[in-house]
Amino acid sequence: MQENNYLSSPEISNLWTHYIRETLSVCVNKYMLQTIQDADIHNIFQLALQFSNKHIETLTKLFKQERFPIPKGFTEEDVNLEAPSLFTDVLCLKSLYMMSTHGHNEYSLAFTTSIREDIADFYYQCNLHSMELYKKAKDLLILKQLYQKPPSYLTPKKVKIIKEYSYVTDVFGKHRPMNSVESGNIYFNLNKAMIAKALILGFKQVSKNPSVRVLLEKSLQVKNKHIDIFSSLLTKDNLHLPKSCETEITNSTISPFSDRLILLQTGFLFGIAVTYYSAALIASMRADISAHCEKAALNSLWIYSRIGKDMIDNQWMEQPPQADDRKRL
Repeated sequence: MQENNYLSSPEISNLWTHYIRETLSVCVNKYMLQTIQDADIHNIFQLALQFSNKHIETLTKLFKQERFPIPKGFTEEDVNLEAPSLFTDVLCLKSLYMMSTHGHNEYSLAFTTSIREDIADFYYQCNLHSMELYKKAKDLLILKQLYQKPPSYLTPKKVKIIKEYSYVTDVFGKHRPMNSVESGNIYFNLNKAMIAKALILGFKQVSKNPSVRVLLEKSLQVKNKHIDIFSSLLTKDNLHLPKSCETEITNSTISPFSDRLILLQTGFLFGIAVTYYSAALIASMRADISAHCEKAALNSLWIYSRIGKDMIDNQWMEQPPQADDRKRL
């Protein structure tokens, strides 16, 4: 490696963010391994923890190599391994399935923005790990008859061309049926919203910090609004809905996680929702559906910003690396 082969700004950002999120994952996975009873689900979480520890080892090595301060991240102080089960095995598996899809997208972006060969190789391997976790989680959901298949459409008999602007612009009156792209995105986001809602509901149940509980309640209100809107869109087209997950929370009131971890994880769920709602917005050709996706993205962004403010108020947020202020030097 050449001496002047410094890390680029995207590489620094990706490594720093990755370390924070990976240490959070270690805390969550260690706790879930203490509570999961199902042997098959337990094995997948063991693999997830193994991958996370391997990633942290590589990240730490890179930070030391570059003489870069290692972020604080999350430690054993942020998790109570003695806390009783807060989520059922089913919700644990569904959450891992959801987070593995997020991980794959994050690692893909990190891979495509990495210039140095060692960083690109690292994220190439991280992608393989996230795809393996996703496949194992999905296969186990299918095996246990827990996988919720999106709506199916009949195979078209011929190619059709859009001839009328009303296909896109008809906002009032009777809407055309949703096409497969629109219903697929709505179902995907609705399923994610239901899993996220259950996790946040569990967090609110155990949090003892008043300001955090207020913010989690606002988060639940936003998730409920999104679930109502997108459920109604599917119902109007006589398409089935994913199953809700609220019943997959126990009655425990002992928190397994610090309020700092709870807030950051909730913020991540809303931050990633902005990305997926925006993708659905771009792909939707019915104006009313696009409007709903845009509003959902803005709602999620509002919660995300409120969580950021609360974390700063509590001095829970680490400052990301930044460029030197040349005007003050």
